[in-house]
Amino acid sequence: MKLEHGCASFLIVLIVKDKMNETSELDALLRRLFRDSFSGRLLRTLTQGRQMNLQLPSFAFVSALACSLVLAITAPVNSAAKAGASEVGIVRCANLIYGRNKTSVCFSDAFLKQVNKDTHIQTRPRFEAVKLETDKLYDYPFAVMTGEGSFQLTATQRKTMRQYLTRGGFMIASAGCSSKKWNKSFKSEIKKVFPEVELTRLKADHPIFHTVNDITSSRFKSGKSKLPQLEGLNVDGKTVLIWSPDGLNDTANAGGNCCCCGGNEIKSAKKLNVNILAYALTH
Repeated sequence: MKLEHGCASFLIVLIVKDKMNETSELDALLRRLFRDSFSGRLLRTLTQGRQMNLQLPSFAFVSALACSLVLAITAPVNSAAKAGASEVGIVRCANLIYGRNKTSVCFSDAFLKQVNKDTHIQTRPRFEAVKLETDKLYDYPFAVMTGEGSFQLTATQRKTMRQYLTRGGFMIASAGCSSKKWNKSFKSEIKKVFPEVELTRLKADHPIFHTVNDITSSRFKSGKSKLPQLEGLNVDGKTVLIWSPDGLNDTANAGGNCCCCGGNEIKSAKKLNVNILAYALTH
């Protein structure tokens, strides 16, 4: 059975916390437990914990395993009370509200329905608006940060963003209509959130280009086809954030009054976003 919330994993971590020698080991396991709780691989992660020489005694491991089973059994009851038993195991994706209430509805959610068709991943078909600085963010393993124009994060938002990304969360950062001011602000802010890590351009063999759809080049709103420029933020060997200077908004399918009138968005954005979501939940 699948768990709906990453918080269930944190309870299990408390059982084994005192038996770990290094804080880095706890942090690494915490990230994996948070991520795996959404994709139904929690028990396998615990099993691997004993293979990582974390020095977990048998009683701790058995207790953690038993706890995970209890949580898996009770999760549907709690979920049903809120939104019906059918919601158990459904991935929820956040559309962030950040800075001084900056956000955008012009990031297409069409890829959420597409990933349901192309994979075994089940998602809610719509984004849910979530404030970056709130604990509610931890209910969402995947988040989109988009908008236009300059912005500045608060100290609390920076702290929450760092914790979210280092504890299993994943984020797409994409300027609306290839907004240069937004991209400049984002690069400035991400440097404040992760001063020790640089954004690096993804090479053509990165799994994100091949997880579901095999993408070797893409058309753009203008210019020649080429491999989309995606830059990633890596934490402990895993990409936890993707930023695109051109934009992954898929504005043409965003509906309403959305229009990329001056930018140069990636035309294969929907396929790329399917890949990114699948990568986030399986790596």
